[in-house]
Amino acid sequence: MSNWIVFLSYCGVLALSAWLLWRYSHVRWYWHLMSVVIALGIGLMPMREAWNRPSVDLLIGAAFLLLLCWGAGEWAFRLFHVHRHA
Repeated sequence: MSNWIVFLSYCGVLALSAWLLWRYSHVRWYWHLMSVVIALGIGLMPMREAWNRPSVDLLIGAAFLLLLCWGAGEWAFRLFHVHRHA
């Protein structure tokens, strides 16, 4: 698999997580916490031998990155939030 495919897919996942943070900013905090916990569960899950292919690695990595960035990004957006009237 080409490095460009991996790079562009991960950039797309980062852009998707930023868009989801912007679009659904009213979601409660426990959904973000659950997303981080699920991402860590996916990341620490042992890989089956039958799934040991580059395409599956890309899908699992994209899901991990999406969940982790969306979950942890809420706290970063809240930390650096600027009110509209400011």
